[in-house]
Amino acid sequence: QVQLVESGGGLVQAGGSLRLSCATSGRTRSSYPMGWFRQGPGKEREFVAAISWSGGSTVYADSVKGRFTISRDNAKNTVYLEMNSLKPEDTAVYYCAAAGAPYLPKPTILKGYDYWGQGTQVTVSS
Repeated sequence: QVQLVESGGGLVQAGGSLRLSCATSGRTRSSYPMGWFRQGPGKEREFVAAISWSGGSTVYADSVKGRFTISRDNAKNTVYLEMNSLKPEDTAVYYCAAAGAPYLPKPTILKGYDYWGQGTQVTVSS
């Protein structure tokens, strides 16, 4: 059973930074596409960022482009989301997701991911 555990969320002032981590366990191969999604109060879950199995390809939502950076360390089975210049509208529960195959044609789509973490709360105060 694949498990994803997010950490690093918290309360931060607007303009501040946070670094989220997602540790994976339960499968022999760690190099699968991974993504971050978020769900704000009263909103649907939305795509934030994704990274290929090698880390060589990344994609971001327009709303976070230039402020957030996704990265991975396959030796540690961990994916990161560095969030800078945070805004109140970034307030949400952030979820880590993992694909079930080495290639993910549409990394921005929720249903492309097979495994999800429990989420970590990020709150940005104005």
